[in-house]
Amino acid sequence: MYSLPELPYPYDALEPFLDEQTMHLHHDKHHAIYVNNLNKALENYSELTEKTIETLLTNLPAIPEEIRNSIRNQGGGHANHSFFWKILAANKDKIANYEISYVIEKNFTSVEKFKEKFKTVALSQFGSGWAWLVVDDGKLKITSTANQDSPLSIGQMPILCLDVWEHAYYLKYRNLRADYIDTFWKIINWQKVNEFYMATHQIKKSS
Repeated sequence: MYSLPELPYPYDALEPFLDEQTMHLHHDKHHAIYVNNLNKALENYSELTEKTIETLLTNLPAIPEEIRNSIRNQGGGHANHSFFWKILAANKDKIANYEISYVIEKNFTSVEKFKEKFKTVALSQFGSGWAWLVVDDGKLKITSTANQDSPLSIGQMPILCLDVWEHAYYLKYRNLRADYIDTFWKIINWQKVNEFYMATHQIKKSS
């Protein structure tokens, strides 16, 4: 069975950019519901719980049809949130300290151009969903997914994401999604993003 991971920092660690109340609600309520519903969907499929949720999402066509949508939605919610918590930090990390900064500059001309494009994609996501920086066929790509869909399901490896569901920001930012996105750059754990990027090279070498 799957379990709700603990946050890798205190609930108030991202103040004033993400408030403590939102973090409690987002993690303890919203993420927990996805985990609970995922486990319910898999009650009669114990053999699948031995696999990581990332493995299940990467191979959705192999999931029994009667629970495939539940894995996509509930499993995607679990995987997406688990990933999101990891790429946030309160240590004011600088992208320039890591190789990923050079890769971003190579793919998007500059870090500022990358941020502008990412913001445009995040703002353009209609309704609930996510904005992503992924590795797709060896190259960086900015994309978005609706609801709790995962880039893993279409062969992309995520290295950065932003939750643009309203529950992720509405208590503090109300309907000002743009302000929430601007704040996001102040709380990114670039060391972790860099680790995820470097890991894609290891996966490519071993495949």
